[in-house]
Amino acid sequence: MHQSLRLSLSLSGVAALALAGTPFQPVAAQQDGSAEDLGDVMSISLKDVVKPTLGFQGALQGAGTPNQAGIGGFLPLSVGDNSVFFADVLLNANFADRAGDSSIINTDVAGTTISTSTRLGYRWLNGDRSWMYGLNAGYDSRPMNTGGTDTGINVSGTEKSAFFQQVAVNAEAVSNDWNFNAYALVPVGEKDAQLNSAYQGGSLNTYGLDVGYFITPVVNASVGYYYQNGDLRTADGSGVLGRLAYEMTSGVTAGVNISYDEAFDTRVSADLKVRFGGPSTATAKKKKWENPTINALTASPKNRDVRVHDRKSNPFTCTVTPSACALGDISP
Repeated sequence: MHQSLRLSLSLSGVAALALAGTPFQPVAAQQDGSAEDLGDVMSISLKDVVKPTLGFQGALQGAGTPNQAGIGGFLPLSVGDNSVFFADVLLNANFADRAGDSSIINTDVAGTTISTSTRLGYRWLNGDRSWMYGLNAGYDSRPMNTGGTDTGINVSGTEKSAFFQQVAVNAEAVSNDWNFNAYALVPVGEKDAQLNSAYQGGSLNTYGLDVGYFITPVVNASVGYYYQNGDLRTADGSGVLGRLAYEMTSGVTAGVNISYDEAFDTRVSADLKVRFGGPSTATAKKKKWENPTINALTASPKNRDVRVHDRKSNPFTCTVTPSACALGDISP
């Protein structure tokens, strides 16, 4: 109860600061469908505002995701009058979990490994540019080192590394007021691995839908639902999540996230993304920043992490000698 109250106050405070710090009025008050507003957005040349960007990003550990920081970039491959075909690539260093707080439930993730995420996508605007639609897909990898446990079980000397992969698809729609994001994360390759003498870990299938609202063109609040399964059915179930994101200035976005499901319980994380480049003139950059549909054309796609959950190994599945099992050589 106290944690929820503190979190609610914290999110309210972030929203209040964001609103106080931005010069924009709420979208509902700003967007009255005037001819002047329509003329402004229709006058924007996509070839002037859809440009390559490069920068860095970082995030704190969440529900099955690691502490991480790295570099990323957006590359428009082809820009039309009302559309863009693009690539987006992330390269992150994954760091150790906070002491005594496993991101995957029982086993502490140890640092440092390098994960990758690649997306190819197509985005387009409708006739009056009041909506942006998009589809993207790609591949994500996550090597993972392991350390001790949060449960007091001694696994010293049996820690193993694992390598998880997934393919992902994403569909999105953004207006000046609303944004929708549907996604599927599907593990491929080795989905379950022995992490140590006590625990196995598995990558999770995750299917979700997020619905967001632009409180202002630079402050977005969203809620979502997801269903996850995997890790030999020990993590199967539904979850909910919320997010508050604030684009403090063009290309700099901070966010706070909270999620809940039965496998991971309540998880709170934060993230920061900084991108350089984009439009070459201040006027073009300002026009892009003030129009959510135009701004969304170059946004980095979401849901890029391979999510992992661990569970206790079944002692009756040992296929070798007891001494080898004690060293972690246990077949699922």
